[in-house]
Amino acid sequence: MRTMKNKLMLLVATLAITTSAATAAPKTSGVESTSDKQVVKQVRHELVTLPYYGVFDNLGYKVEGTTVTLFGQVTRPTTRHDAGRRVAKIAGVQQVVNNIKVLPLSSFDDSIRARTYRAVFRSGSLYRYAMGANPSIHIIVDRGHVTLEGVVGSKMDRQLAYIAANGVFGTFSVTNNLRTENDSEAY
Repeated sequence: MRTMKNKLMLLVATLAITTSAATAAPKTSGVESTSDKQVVKQVRHELVTLPYYGVFDNLGYKVEGTTVTLFGQVTRPTTRHDAGRRVAKIAGVQQVVNNIKVLPLSSFDDSIRARTYRAVFRSGSLYRYAMGANPSIHIIVDRGHVTLEGVVGSKMDRQLAYIAANGVFGTFSVTNNLRTENDSEAY
């Protein structure tokens, strides 16, 4: 009975996460002209509205003239493909370099994702970062190694998320790349 309940909770968490849209604003490069600013805005919009982009994915981009370089990690190959295809259709983009890594399929990593999700978003007041269409904390799990990406409101929330993720059974390491809202201006 308990196993069934755990599987049901994992299924519900997975469905909730996969239906959520994007996270904090992807990292961008310096922008010089208004047309570049519009391209940056359109690239960000296309990435955050990908249908299967969620809390277990992390996307970033850099715009250099008419070339857009995509990077990050995703759990589905279709998300990688769709990101490149959508960005290539933007007016003013002539070349897309798709350096997005597709994370390996692993039930071990999937269980760590679910446990880390529960641990982080049940800690203190961190639940608010999972709410809405754009969760601002991303949990990347690659072969048992967890990386936290995104933007939080304070250094205390950053540390709280790290402590929660670090306490998850089965993780080999935790890297905390969370930025505070004040620090996010630099990216």
